[in-house]
Amino acid sequence: MTTAAARRPVSGRFRLDDKVVVVTGASSGLGVAFAHACAEAGADIVATGRRRDRLEQTIELVGTAGRGGLVVAADVASADGCRSVVDAALNRFGRIDVLVNNAGVEDHDPASRLAVEAFRRVLDVNVTACFELAQSAAAVMPRGSSIINVGSILAYTTLDIPTTAYSTSKAAILGLTRSLARQWSGRKGIRVNALLPGFFPTDMVAELPQGLVDDRLPMGRMGDPDELAAALVFLASDASSYMTGSELTVDGGMRLT
Repeated sequence: MTTAAARRPVSGRFRLDDKVVVVTGASSGLGVAFAHACAEAGADIVATGRRRDRLEQTIELVGTAGRGGLVVAADVASADGCRSVVDAALNRFGRIDVLVNNAGVEDHDPASRLAVEAFRRVLDVNVTACFELAQSAAAVMPRGSSIINVGSILAYTTLDIPTTAYSTSKAAILGLTRSLARQWSGRKGIRVNALLPGFFPTDMVAELPQGLVDDRLPMGRMGDPDELAAALVFLASDASSYMTGSELTVDGGMRLT
């Protein structure tokens, strides 16, 4: 049992000082907010995605928080891309403490017209790449590390719009998270949790009809990216040290509808 003298203040458990955080899909939207928030909590950031120019903007933002950053332009939907991210992080920082599996794509074609190739592509990016990068990172992460798989409230509900492949992929993320948590939490000392966002102002959401989201939310508004990023820092930090295999929903109450 921790003695009073050795006890770490609760406020300090939310810090990520000198940790190294890998964020996929860090070129836009929520990935940028995640990278910035983790840097503000004290972490160095490895930002990965396919658009180098946008990634460099993310790392500039990380620099304003006084932390180091690294751009790795890679397609994590390929095994080579996953390995390149892990290798680059180790070469620059010597470690990986947190992996944020955030990269994702979506679909909007009705199921009757959704091409199998398009369905497969969504699952490759949203699920297979998530697993491959987690597998590569877990091989080098120290005990006490954290993997956060970014899912979606659409694993549980719909907006009455076709998101067949996307919803399927986000439901699969929940099963993947539970399985990895069961296998790695004790043996490797790596916690694995899922963060389930509702709707936030991103490029994906901008394509939806105006008012479609707000009308479904008990809180009457979309979330601010910082509201979600704060939950991610919680899962990344020691503040959630007794959580693994969990699903943290941040959706403005949408799951209630």
